[in-house]
Amino acid sequence: MRKRADAVGHRPRWWTELILIGVVYGAYSCGRLLVRGDVRSAVDHGLAILDLEKSLRLNAEHPLNRLFTETPALGIPADFAYASLHYLVTPAVLVWLFRRRPGRYRAARGWLMVSTLLGLVGFSLLPTCPPRLLDARHGFVDTMAQFSSYGWWGAEASAPRGLGAMTNQYAAMPSLHVGWALWCGVMLWRYGRTPLMKVLGVAYPLLTTLIVMGTANHYFLDAVAGAAVMGLGLLLTAPVMRLADGLADRLADRLADRIRTSVGWDRRRNVSGGWETSAGERIPGQRSSSISSVSADDTPTAAR
Repeated sequence: MRKRADAVGHRPRWWTELILIGVVYGAYSCGRLLVRGDVRSAVDHGLAILDLEKSLRLNAEHPLNRLFTETPALGIPADFAYASLHYLVTPAVLVWLFRRRPGRYRAARGWLMVSTLLGLVGFSLLPTCPPRLLDARHGFVDTMAQFSSYGWWGAEASAPRGLGAMTNQYAAMPSLHVGWALWCGVMLWRYGRTPLMKVLGVAYPLLTTLIVMGTANHYFLDAVAGAAVMGLGLLLTAPVMRLADGLADRLADRLADRIRTSVGWDRRRNVSGGWETSAGERIPGQRSSSISSVSADDTPTAAR
């Protein structure tokens, strides 16, 4: 059985990791676009979540959204954070783990990937309209549209202007902004060696939760679902990785067998109805010559 990189504490190959992460993220991005769902269902799901929160006396989104809308000093930085940190901090933590905690990297990366794919399942089953896209009578303001002149985004989520069609604006449940931030926080808390790293590990997911609600991009229950997806992903990571390792080992063994068979076949040639073998090679069932079996050590002492 092959020893995995994380089992022996060696750093995986950076280029294989880059390819793997690129493929998974590409599949995730394409999947988001393919599971948009219809607008009516997404709006109904968003209103259902809002009604559920009201019944549970959860209404953090409205006061936070008003605060960010009425205070540009908060709203503008929050918009920049929403549009960028999700795509900067997560890769930075991955690189940090790769370099500083190679023995922990593979399991952490596996957790992130499994949870991300679970989030894609959530987008597929429950397309949800974010608060900012609800009718104005529901009391939400799209801060990113309000302050779009300050950044690179337009009125369509955090996508750069003109690229709104390349994003799924109804992929709100669960919030992977919160899910990925929670993953980053756990990594910083567990493997950071300084008090500052641990403080950042706690602060980053909490700040992200406030930002996604204040900018009206997610409901509070979206954030809860994002944390739940990460929890489920953590439970599934070990069995999924064992399955992936088993499949990879079987594939590698089959490939090695085919190579050995191919090389062995090439070394034999059919000559006049018989087989010719290389020096020292014996066809199965063939008896060795008694003369050739005498070794150098069997030579009489006098003749040495």
